[in-house]
Amino acid sequence: MLQPKPDEPTPMTTPFERIGGEAAVQALVTRFYDLMDLEPTYARLREVHGSDLSEPRKRLFWFLCGWLGGPQHYTERFGHPMLRARHLHVHIGIQERDEWLACMFQAMAETGVEPKLAEQLERSFFGTADWMRNQ
Repeated sequence: MLQPKPDEPTPMTTPFERIGGEAAVQALVTRFYDLMDLEPTYARLREVHGSDLSEPRKRLFWFLCGWLGGPQHYTERFGHPMLRARHLHVHIGIQERDEWLACMFQAMAETGVEPKLAEQLERSFFGTADWMRNQ
Protein backbone atom coordinates (compact mmCIF):
# COMPACT_ATOMS: atom_id res chain seq x y z
CA MET A 1 0.00 0.00 0.00
CA LEU A 2 1.32 3.43 -0.95
CA GLN A 3 1.83 5.88 1.87
CA PRO A 4 1.33 9.62 1.27
CA LYS A 5 4.42 11.79 1.38
CA PRO A 6 4.81 13.60 4.70
CA ASP A 7 3.85 16.97 3.18
CA GLU A 8 0.80 15.64 1.31
CA PRO A 9 -2.57 15.73 3.07
CA THR A 10 -4.33 12.44 3.54
CA PRO A 11 -7.98 12.18 2.49
CA MET A 12 -9.01 12.40 6.17
CA THR A 13 -6.90 15.47 6.95
CA THR A 14 -9.13 18.47 7.59
CA PRO A 15 -8.24 22.01 6.55
CA PHE A 16 -8.07 22.73 10.30
CA GLU A 17 -5.32 20.14 10.71
CA ARG A 18 -3.57 21.26 7.52
CA ILE A 19 -3.51 24.90 8.59
CA GLY A 20 -1.92 23.97 11.92
CA GLY A 21 -4.77 23.82 14.42
CA GLU A 22 -6.03 26.45 16.83
CA ALA A 23 -2.74 28.34 17.12
CA ALA A 24 -2.58 28.85 13.36
CA VAL A 25 -6.25 29.85 13.12
CA GLN A 26 -5.69 32.35 15.95
CA ALA A 27 -2.65 33.77 14.14
CA LEU A 28 -4.69 34.10 10.94
CA VAL A 29 -7.55 35.89 12.70
CA THR A 30 -5.15 38.16 14.57
CA ARG A 31 -3.38 39.15 11.36
CA PHE A 32 -6.71 39.63 9.55
CA TYR A 33 -7.98 42.13 12.12
CA ASP A 34 -4.58 43.80 12.50
CA LEU A 35 -4.46 44.39 8.74
CA MET A 36 -8.01 45.71 8.79
CA ASP A 37 -6.98 48.16 11.50
CA LEU A 38 -3.72 49.22 9.82
CA GLU A 39 -4.23 49.24 6.07
CA PRO A 40 -6.11 52.15 4.45
CA THR A 41 -7.08 49.71 1.69
CA TYR A 42 -9.49 48.08 4.15
CA ALA A 43 -11.03 51.31 5.50
CA ARG A 44 -14.62 50.48 4.53
CA LEU A 45 -14.32 46.98 5.96
CA ARG A 46 -12.91 48.39 9.19
CA GLU A 47 -15.72 50.95 9.39
CA VAL A 48 -18.48 48.34 9.33
CA HIS A 49 -16.90 46.46 12.25
CA GLY A 50 -17.43 49.22 14.81
CA SER A 51 -14.92 50.65 17.26
CA ASP A 52 -14.16 47.52 19.31
CA LEU A 53 -12.78 44.48 17.49
CA SER A 54 -12.49 42.20 20.52
CA GLU A 55 -15.80 40.37 19.96
CA PRO A 56 -15.40 40.02 16.18
CA ARG A 57 -11.91 38.59 16.74
CA LYS A 58 -13.24 35.92 19.11
CA ARG A 59 -16.24 35.07 16.98
CA LEU A 60 -14.25 34.73 13.75
CA PHE A 61 -11.73 32.50 15.52
CA TRP A 62 -14.49 30.32 16.95
CA PHE A 63 -16.29 30.19 13.61
CA LEU A 64 -13.20 29.41 11.52
CA CYS A 65 -12.12 26.58 13.82
CA GLY A 66 -15.39 24.77 13.09
CA TRP A 67 -15.66 25.85 9.45
CA LEU A 68 -12.21 24.37 8.81
CA GLY A 69 -13.19 21.05 10.39
CA GLY A 70 -11.87 21.56 13.91
CA PRO A 71 -13.58 22.18 17.24
CA GLN A 72 -17.09 23.57 17.00
CA HIS A 73 -16.50 26.49 19.39
CA TYR A 74 -18.96 28.78 17.66
CA THR A 75 -21.90 26.38 17.45
CA GLU A 76 -21.34 25.27 21.04
CA ARG A 77 -21.80 28.90 22.13
CA PHE A 78 -24.37 30.25 19.68
CA GLY A 79 -25.90 27.37 17.71
CA HIS A 80 -25.93 27.30 13.92
CA PRO A 81 -23.87 30.17 12.49
CA MET A 82 -26.70 31.50 10.28
CA LEU A 83 -24.07 33.76 8.71
CA ARG A 84 -26.33 35.71 6.42
CA ALA A 85 -29.02 36.30 9.04
CA ARG A 86 -26.46 37.39 11.65
CA HIS A 87 -25.01 39.94 9.21
CA LEU A 88 -28.21 41.43 7.78
CA HIS A 89 -27.75 44.58 9.88
CA VAL A 90 -24.42 45.22 8.09
CA HIS A 91 -24.22 46.70 4.60
CA ILE A 92 -22.36 44.07 2.59
CA GLY A 93 -21.91 45.01 -1.02
CA ILE A 94 -19.25 44.21 -3.59
CA GLN A 95 -16.75 46.62 -2.01
CA GLU A 96 -17.15 45.08 1.46
CA ARG A 97 -16.95 41.57 0.03
CA ASP A 98 -13.83 42.37 -1.95
CA GLU A 99 -12.11 44.12 0.97
CA TRP A 100 -12.92 41.20 3.29
CA LEU A 101 -11.50 38.73 0.78
CA ALA A 102 -8.38 40.79 0.05
CA CYS A 103 -7.72 41.22 3.76
CA MET A 104 -8.18 37.50 4.44
CA PHE A 105 -6.04 36.49 1.45
CA GLN A 106 -3.28 38.85 2.62
CA ALA A 107 -3.54 37.47 6.16
CA MET A 108 -3.26 33.91 4.82
CA ALA A 109 -0.17 34.81 2.80
CA GLU A 110 1.46 36.61 5.72
CA THR A 111 0.79 33.82 8.20
CA GLY A 112 2.22 31.15 5.91
CA VAL A 113 -0.86 29.16 4.91
CA GLU A 114 0.50 26.62 2.46
CA PRO A 115 -0.28 27.54 -1.15
CA LYS A 116 -2.50 24.56 -2.05
CA LEU A 117 -4.61 25.03 1.05
CA ALA A 118 -4.74 28.80 0.54
CA GLU A 119 -6.02 28.25 -3.01
CA GLN A 120 -8.78 25.96 -1.76
CA LEU A 121 -9.71 28.35 1.03
CA GLU A 122 -9.77 31.32 -1.33
CA ARG A 123 -12.42 29.59 -3.46
CA SER A 124 -14.47 28.68 -0.40
CA PHE A 125 -14.13 32.15 1.13
CA PHE A 126 -15.20 33.75 -2.14
CA GLY A 127 -18.33 31.62 -2.36
CA THR A 128 -19.31 32.40 1.21
CA ALA A 129 -18.45 36.11 0.99
CA ASP A 130 -20.38 36.51 -2.25
CA TRP A 131 -23.40 34.74 -0.74
CA MET A 132 -23.24 37.16 2.20
CA ARG A 133 -23.83 40.22 0.01
CA ASN A 134 -27.10 41.96 0.90
CA GLN A 135 -26.71 45.13 -1.18
